[in-house]
Amino acid sequence: MQQKVIPKGALALPLTLLLVVLFIPLIINLHESYSNLYYGGSLESAENFSCNVFSGNWVAYSGGPYYDNENCPFITYKQNCFMHGRPDREFLKWRWKPDECELPLFDAKKFLKLVRGKSMAFVGDSIGRNQMESLLCLLNSVARPEDITDRYTLNDDKYFKWWFYAHYNFTVAILWSPFLVKSSQKYLNDTSFVNAENLYVDEADEAWTTHIANFDYVIFSGGQWFFRPLTFYEKGRVVGCQKCHNLTTDPLNLYGYRNALRTAFRTVVKLEGFKGMVILVTHSPNHFENGGWNNGGGCNRTIPMTKEESALVKPYGLEEIYETQVEEFKVAEKEGSEKGLRFGLMNITGMMVMRGDGHPDKYGQNLDRNVRINDCVHWCMPGPVDTWNQFLLRLITIASF
Repeated sequence: MQQKVIPKGALALPLTLLLVVLFIPLIINLHESYSNLYYGGSLESAENFSCNVFSGNWVAYSGGPYYDNENCPFITYKQNCFMHGRPDREFLKWRWKPDECELPLFDAKKFLKLVRGKSMAFVGDSIGRNQMESLLCLLNSVARPEDITDRYTLNDDKYFKWWFYAHYNFTVAILWSPFLVKSSQKYLNDTSFVNAENLYVDEADEAWTTHIANFDYVIFSGGQWFFRPLTFYEKGRVVGCQKCHNLTTDPLNLYGYRNALRTAFRTVVKLEGFKGMVILVTHSPNHFENGGWNNGGGCNRTIPMTKEESALVKPYGLEEIYETQVEEFKVAEKEGSEKGLRFGLMNITGMMVMRGDGHPDKYGQNLDRNVRINDCVHWCMPGPVDTWNQFLLRLITIASF
């Protein structure tokens, strides 16, 4: 019987087609992985990931804000500066430019893709809420969340909020804890700033510890509340105080803040089952000029300061708070890494010192009221606070690799 001879090349076409079928999905996935490095018109590379994006300057930008106060329903009344009559728009015409790379613009679709099936908690005071509401506004062009606060608490107020993006199965929450540790909560009924608040610096505040075990991202911020009179407790005993003799001449005693921050970090690191990422937002500076917060100080600038100008600005306690944060963060990062936890530092202090133009000032409430205290602590929305969430997107992008 004569053996059939298969012509040369007869198997080449089927083999080529098989290879194409097998490798096209791999090629597509590889392309998508590299495409994820492009967003906001900028190429993100390993080199850019190692760039210090917090060292830079504010440069003129004609692109306009991401949103306006009329199309975002999540802006707290007191940060809605345009609703209260702020007349200038110059403070919106700037973007942050790192010295050695580019900080991509915020990409809401990319952000929601990265956090699909995850959860994020902002833990701290109203500065943390300021950033969370900025994030909600930035995402609003792509998706609108459902308020699911009533699933977690009977108190429907601004202090505790949960939002759920059903299409992305993404939850974001604000957990009010201005001291991060247990306190006597005298501030709820006493706004005089005279009577000392009791702080139990070795006991983390259950207002947040009872919720975060399953969160994928926990973002700590705050520090503003540690300038008031405080009495420090450890193991149930008084161990010190701040401004307990004279409100104006007593120096800051950051023993309370250092230990509160240390307790918060250690609680997360030791929390059974927690596998999320911990992010610390460094201290947000205030800009009271020509007086203090309680004696006529204001912040009516309309454009950012230069680096040279900002070097002369020394908000009360800023350097001490910032140094404490960085030192405690480094210790916590080391302890956390030994357990496989990821930590990220959002170092916004220096860049925000330049933005005395970004606060509500007298436009944090109706002008027909008898305004006695200007708001030079929080940030107008839209405004420079939106840049913080560009950093947040970058941090979670890096963590996803």
